[in-house]
Amino acid sequence: MRSKLFVPASRPELFSKALASAADGLCFDLEDAVVPTRKAEARDRLAAFLRSGGLAGARQKIIVRINAASTPHFADDIRAVAQAGVDVVNLPKPRSVDDVRAAAAALQQAEQTNGVLAPIGLLLNIEEPVALRLAAELAAASPRVVGLQMGLGDMFEPLGMARRDAISVQATMFALRMAAGEAGVYAYDSAFADIADAAGYRAEAELARRMGFLGKTCIHPSQVAIANDVFRPTDAEIAHARKVLQAAREADASGTGAYVVDGKMVDAPFVARAEQIVASARALDLPAG
Repeated sequence: MRSKLFVPASRPELFSKALASAADGLCFDLEDAVVPTRKAEARDRLAAFLRSGGLAGARQKIIVRINAASTPHFADDIRAVAQAGVDVVNLPKPRSVDDVRAAAAALQQAEQTNGVLAPIGLLLNIEEPVALRLAAELAAASPRVVGLQMGLGDMFEPLGMARRDAISVQATMFALRMAAGEAGVYAYDSAFADIADAAGYRAEAELARRMGFLGKTCIHPSQVAIANDVFRPTDAEIAHARKVLQAAREADASGTGAYVVDGKMVDAPFVARAEQIVASARALDLPAG
């Protein structure tokens, strides 16, 4: 999921357009994109769309961002959007392990009520200092958690921190990436609010890729192509990964533990990464051997 495009749940006229986009994932948003007075209306419209079979044939990963556990909308949101075709529920601002477990329990109940057979995952938005400090624990709180998503704007603004300060951004992303690694889930990058600054979006996406993030959030369709390009395995990476896997097969046959490929020492972690690159290339229909 190189790119994840936000779709306001209050704008049903955009649903079909989003499904026709090049984004790898779509996030139908009931939280920030919907004013409080229209929460119930947006929820009902989105639930009707999900039940209508509007997602039939969708190639994207389908995500719904609900309202936080601390809000009066939380329980109704989960009951409404736990529908067939939804892959992940995006939970904003979890502050404790109990918040995550409550969401997981509510999801399980909603799945049973709505006849959903495939378990729906949880993507946690890390948007507050306490959540960043507890991020690994939050991610490990339920087997439903599939990833941690960085929310730099919500994190920095109350603290008076500059959203574009490179050192602060990198330090915060590093902490989140380590927490995700500890819990064995993916890390996903933040939204970038300056839609007109394509270069700034690309630079932040490239940083996230170097740090091992899975992809980057898009709040405008113009950002999708950038994210898809940045998080695509390059031809050179694919070629090197194929060499590593071939060398690994030969090493296994000869009982060799570590070996050299293109002048670089290779052992098990490098083989695992090569397998990921080749699998990603195949998923994108790129030549992977």
